Amino acid sequence: MKIAIVGTIVGSIIQFRLPLIKQLINEGHTIYIFAIDFSNEDKIYFEKIGAVTIDYKLSRSGLNILIDLKTIIELKNHFKQIKPDIVFSFFVKPVIYGTIAARLAKIKKIIGMLEGLGYAFTNQPNGIAFKTCLIKYTQIFLYSISLPFTTNLIFLNKDDYHDLIIKNNIKVNNSFILGGIGVDLNAFPYIEPSIISIKFLFIGRLLKEKGINEFIKAALIVKKKHPLTEFIVLGGTDNTSPNSLNLKELEELVKNKILVYPGVVKDVLYWLNLSSVFVLPSYREGVPRSSQEALAVGRPILTTDVPGCRETVKEGENGFLIPPFDFEKLAEKMIWFIENPDCIISMGLESRKIAEDNYDIKKINNKLIKILN
Repeated sequence: MKIAIVGTIVGSIIQFRLPLIKQLINEGHTIYIFAIDFSNEDKIYFEKIGAVTIDYKLSRSGLNILIDLKTIIELKNHFKQIKPDIVFSFFVKPVIYGTIAARLAKIKKIIGMLEGLGYAFTNQPNGIAFKTCLIKYTQIFLYSISLPFTTNLIFLNKDDYHDLIIKNNIKVNNSFILGGIGVDLNAFPYIEPSIISIKFLFIGRLLKEKGINEFIKAALIVKKKHPLTEFIVLGGTDNTSPNSLNLKELEELVKNKILVYPGVVKDVLYWLNLSSVFVLPSYREGVPRSSQEALAVGRPILTTDVPGCRETVKEGENGFLIPPFDFEKLAEKMIWFIENPDCIISMGLESRKIAEDNYDIKKINNKLIKILN
């Protein structure tokens, strides 16, 4: 078959879709990859593995009717030219506009995958702002127009399906709960966590909605009682977002030895292996890749009882769920791990088992290919 895969930036396609693309190519399908920022090196790489790259324009943020209409028309023209058997889009805007364009191009099989509902559907400690509500209801309107055209619609967790489709009475043909995008268990093997010096690891963009503020507040509490405990943060700040951690504040926390901050790193596995417990106090997720990788290497999970995060924890067996925004409860569970270090190893073993049962990328990709077929 000819399969058009529509994403946004090429980095996310390489990070999250590359094993699927390679498997589809090995099975004899012709793969067209749509992205907005191909470099010459990217195009050469994909050509070597047997995929065809196609540039297109997409405004990732904001809603401008004229620009978005141009995107739909551009995608429609590409689809009419290459005549794919399947259009497979992922992320919010590609799913909306790629689906409409595929319908206009009379593509018979249109598949969308929503790996999370995004900031507009995320609860905040002080409530959702008016502008965010406006974006949310605009998205719901666009979903109600586009999603009925999908032949198959994929979610990572059941809460996203319920909050978008059921609550808003959006008609869809077939829907699936995938459960996660998966992780290569060979690339992320089990390594017993160190319990001599306890290290808590946070991975994610340093944004309020990822729970970085709660992580820092909990660290400050724990440090008073257990000053030798380490708190490692991986991820970048975002100068364009008002919800990003202030760089000066971050530098001050590092200077005062509250945080260890290597920044954005390429070798995430090194830091996962160095850690004792993985922490993600996020306000909402699809099913976070970072948590799946932490499960694979055998780390207990401390995360929030919210959509996408709760899927990675069996309460008391491989970790704990805490209420969103509750840094005091987070600190309490961190102290529990420090005072019960043997449980870090036993819970880590359970995490690895969960990864093997639920998040093996080979199993996940086989599910996806069944849906595509």
